[in-house]
Amino acid sequence: MERRGFIKSLATGALAASSVTIGQRALASKAEFNWKMITSWPKNYPLLGTNANHVAKLIEQMSNGRIRIKVYGANELVPAFEVFDAVSRGTAQMGHSGAFYWKGKHPAVQFFGAIPFGMNAQEVNAWLYYGGGMELWEELYDQFNLVPVATGSSGAQMAGWFRNDINSLEDLKGLKMRIPGLGGEVLRRAGGVPVNLPAGEIFTSLQSGAIDATEWTGPYLDLAFGLYKVAKNYYYPGWHEPSTTIEAMINKDAFIALPADLQVIVKQACKSANMDMLAENMAKNNIALDTLVEKHAVQVKRLPDEVLTRLSGLCLEAVQEVAEQDPFSRKVYESYNNFSQRASRWTDISEYAYLKGRSLQGQS
Repeated sequence: MERRGFIKSLATGALAASSVTIGQRALASKAEFNWKMITSWPKNYPLLGTNANHVAKLIEQMSNGRIRIKVYGANELVPAFEVFDAVSRGTAQMGHSGAFYWKGKHPAVQFFGAIPFGMNAQEVNAWLYYGGGMELWEELYDQFNLVPVATGSSGAQMAGWFRNDINSLEDLKGLKMRIPGLGGEVLRRAGGVPVNLPAGEIFTSLQSGAIDATEWTGPYLDLAFGLYKVAKNYYYPGWHEPSTTIEAMINKDAFIALPADLQVIVKQACKSANMDMLAENMAKNNIALDTLVEKHAVQVKRLPDEVLTRLSGLCLEAVQEVAEQDPFSRKVYESYNNFSQRASRWTDISEYAYLKGRSLQGQS
């Protein structure tokens, strides 16, 4: 009798515990979260600002309204270059920016933004999602109470807008150019003067003569900024940012507070937006380039081989110097570099070889 009573009490306790768990899950599935997303871009700015809006809308739709996110442009809640710290301390639950702005936090963050003469968009995404890059990024940001997610990609960029021609290495000496991250460090080594400016200050700085040149992104976004009004020399290729990854950073405490299904939704929404930005930029760059050339008489020019060769050599020095600053930077560098070498062997006989072949079409 006592044994039967004991077994019955165990069964009753287990049933009660199960009911509590089910109840907790039910409550979690109904919980709603109101988040703020702060960005480094002017509010509703094409591609970048609208990508932030797109991410917020996707998350709300995919979660059936359980997460609602209000998006703030640069300077609405915090300045453009304070997004990282604000999300880290919980002023906002989410941020939208570029990792190269935070090189002062840790040297390795630059590998998750853009590497001059580095991998293209397809290769970078492959490294992040299937080559261990994302795990390293998460490990790095964890010490800042952040969860990083790739949420956009620019693809190959232009080298930028210049008031004067670039005919030789001498033309880079003393050149004041808005160019962040490792690209700026390479320019400095070439004798130039890199200047780091938020998006909202680029046009006025170029117009006033505070800078002699600026890189931004590509025809679509550059046209939107009206950069053709103050500089007509538009150079390629974008050696400094062969592909730039736009990041969403999430306050870790806020992320952990989400039920598991909402955590997956947030990450998958950002992954979807990552692919969407690349496609949108490719589609709209084509049209914008025609507008710049045909309507605004912009001169599209290629940087001389002499300049590109020198910048490439200086880039190797700069990247290796970053890698030597601490063990974790070395770890990220080796992962990035090893994956890049493997990927380039395939890229050379697939994408690159095909594009070279396509350029011959109609020449026979």
